[in-house]
Amino acid sequence: MISTLRKRHQTIVSNKKRRYSSRTRKRRTSKRGRCALIISVAAFFILLCCVIVSFIVRNNRDNTVQAQKILPKLSIQTKLIQKNKYSRPGIALKKVKGVVIHYTANPGTTAEQNRSYFESLAETGETHASSHFIIGISGEIIQCIPCNEISYASNDRNSDTISVECCIPDESGKFTDETYQSLVELVAWLMGRYELTADDVIRHYDVTGKDCPKYFVENSNAWSDFKTDLLTYIDTYGIEKTQEIN
Repeated sequence: MISTLRKRHQTIVSNKKRRYSSRTRKRRTSKRGRCALIISVAAFFILLCCVIVSFIVRNNRDNTVQAQKILPKLSIQTKLIQKNKYSRPGIALKKVKGVVIHYTANPGTTAEQNRSYFESLAETGETHASSHFIIGISGEIIQCIPCNEISYASNDRNSDTISVECCIPDESGKFTDETYQSLVELVAWLMGRYELTADDVIRHYDVTGKDCPKYFVENSNAWSDFKTDLLTYIDTYGIEKTQEIN
């Protein structure tokens, strides 16, 4: 009898231990599950934060690059000459297909002096001559003719091109660094405004065979370098189409 009771007691104790052990394992399993869930959620949020931060950094970097790709605003003095049959005939320039580069061929003169010369032709009538823009030795830019009118500069290309005269300091015909930089900026802007390519930028020489602009005609590498500098400038700053010029 006693032996039977002892066995029954041991069975009851053993069952209690198994149930306790089972509950303990379940609690441990449940705790591990909660910990794994917490770790997974935390890892997800950390990953999400990393993605958001990466997006913000990349977006800011892209915005910085875009901000850099804006052409510096051109500083142009608009001093249009009066309409006259010798230098500003007032004939409409309906379609711009190119930009023609010239040099003044009178060393040491300023943009203002060359502009005054074009103006004086209305009285002297000695020749037909003018240009849309004149760039001085110090890099100043003067506009003499509206871009929607022809100038008398490029012979049979007057009707579809914009002309740019460049002042020179000496007989070599080489532009100063300031003139050159302004020329690059102005031509890049004109390319953007009229949707031109580098092939649409030509020398007076390419129209008539005239030794103009002298340095670019006598030094073909300098002309090639100018074309390269145009493309590099546009690649660096982009093309600005919002600034309006007459």
